Amino acid sequence: MDLIIVLIATGVYSGMLAIAPGVWGSALALSLWSICKNLSLKMYFVILSGLFFIGWIAARHAESIFAQKDASPIVIDEIFGIFIALTNASKIRLGWLFGFLSFIILDGLKPFPASWMDTHLQGGLGIMLDDLVAGIYALFFLHLANHFFVKISANRK
Repeated sequence: MDLIIVLIATGVYSGMLAIAPGVWGSALALSLWSICKNLSLKMYFVILSGLFFIGWIAARHAESIFAQKDASPIVIDEIFGIFIALTNASKIRLGWLFGFLSFIILDGLKPFPASWMDTHLQGGLGIMLDDLVAGIYALFFLHLANHFFVKISANRK
């Protein structure tokens, strides 16, 4: 059972890479997202819900396995956060790139309330929720930027 938990929590070991494991987990998420990007919004939210629930359980157990709070190999939270950030991004030109980069930056900065969740919530829930917030912020910035670029393009015509 520990093997399955570690496989899920580390994003099939992408989180075990020595340099920037969260970025590698996010890169894996980007490739998984490319498979799911054209699903209906309803099915996409079913996958998001499943990712959150499975991630919560896997992250909680992985902390025990790694004997460390929010151990760096745990990247299921980044995978979930990227999926949040890229909701409907396939409809935006280069949306995947802007959403990916926005999430990486925001996950590192941890704007409130992500910073509060990261320091005050324990276990799998805390691990998952700060990336939920970073993903929501990245999603917001992605769609806000798209809105302004569409307006600018329309005004040029």
